[in-house]
Amino acid sequence: MNDISELTITALRFGFLLLLWILIFSIVSTMRRDFMIGRKAVTGTPTAREMRKHPELAPAPQPVKQHARQLVVVEGPLKGTTLALSASPILLGRAQEATLVLEDDYASGRHARLFPQGSRWFIEDLGSTNGTYLADQQLTRALPVELGVPVRIGKTVIELRP
Repeated sequence: MNDISELTITALRFGFLLLLWILIFSIVSTMRRDFMIGRKAVTGTPTAREMRKHPELAPAPQPVKQHARQLVVVEGPLKGTTLALSASPILLGRAQEATLVLEDDYASGRHARLFPQGSRWFIEDLGSTNGTYLADQQLTRALPVELGVPVRIGKTVIELRP
């Protein structure tokens, strides 16, 4: 009986020692990864002081980005319909309470929602039967919609325009 308990205690000691080494290796690898990420972010980016001394290091000015002002139906039964965008979300579907009521047999009652977040617009599928597509990619989560990128709901295609 004494031999079994000593063997058990020795096995527990080795297990504890192994657990400590695993903990040490995970801490070291995490610290190493954090140092590498920090190093990548710093290199190649000139500081404000360097840009003042050497203006040629300053990044080129970005073109002014246009913001979406209207929603345009470009294909489908409502082709040519425009909707002015405001700060409120737009419900798309066949239901009468939808902001844009789609006359499309392939659209669900509450098919998708287009909503603003900051200066961008996002589209999300609301569990529709036939899905919502952003530039031929079926939505599985809310995605940002860029100007001129088609959003397809059944036979209806809409785009954001400036």
